[in-house]
Amino acid sequence: MFEILKSVLFGILEGITEWLPISSTGHLLLLDQFLTLNVSETFKGLFMVVIQLGAILAVVVLYFSTLNPFAFKKNYEEKKNTWVLWLKVIVATIPAGIMGFLFDDIVGEYLSIWQVIVAALFVYGILYVVIEKRGKNRVMRVKTIDDMSYKDALIMGLYQVLALVPGTSRSGSTILGGIITGIDRPVAAKFSFFMAIPVMFGASLLKIVKLGFSYSEQEYAVLAVGCIVSFIVSLLVIKSLMIYVRAHDFSVFGWYRIILSVVLTVVFLVK
Repeated sequence: MFEILKSVLFGILEGITEWLPISSTGHLLLLDQFLTLNVSETFKGLFMVVIQLGAILAVVVLYFSTLNPFAFKKNYEEKKNTWVLWLKVIVATIPAGIMGFLFDDIVGEYLSIWQVIVAALFVYGILYVVIEKRGKNRVMRVKTIDDMSYKDALIMGLYQVLALVPGTSRSGSTILGGIITGIDRPVAAKFSFFMAIPVMFGASLLKIVKLGFSYSEQEYAVLAVGCIVSFIVSLLVIKSLMIYVRAHDFSVFGWYRIILSVVLTVVFLVK
């Protein structure tokens, strides 16, 4: 039961941090330093990735109508635009898909340490503050997802590669990448959510293929609870974030990352 309760906390943290630009992987790895799951190391490696499926399902549910090219209420043009949207998502997924496949083991073995996480939190925190300050009055050229070109999608996909380093944030890298490219913040945020679907499903599938299915009933229960909780929390966070980005920038998240990196450095040094 205690492991189930831990899984609830991991699910809550995943549901919150997956969509905010503060790094879900970094937060999960750091939480595990202080509230370690009593499971096998192999399962833990699987859990830290597959728990994201619950968060991704929230995107599918919230935007099912937008993402469904077979919806009866859509006319021919709307269905065509939906297929074009999926093609843009696929284009944006290619860079991270290739790099993740090639360097997944290296990231897991050498970069999933607290020093890398706090460094990424700090550096990207500064970048968030600086980029948002410099682009405060900038007029964006892309106002809707339909206005995005395949080149825009590919550029956001290249920024997504940065998120392979724990502590960077997938959503933060892609949204800010979109803003730098000239995409309006709400549009970049929504497209970032869509980009996460194939990336996280692919990452989960890769982990399952590598680590297999030989786990205890308790471990499967821990995974199920974590996914369900992350799904529920993600529903709330995604809606709230879309409201937030229409009127605010990411500076507050940049300062949060900077403060958190300093606090965690002190904690780990005196631990």
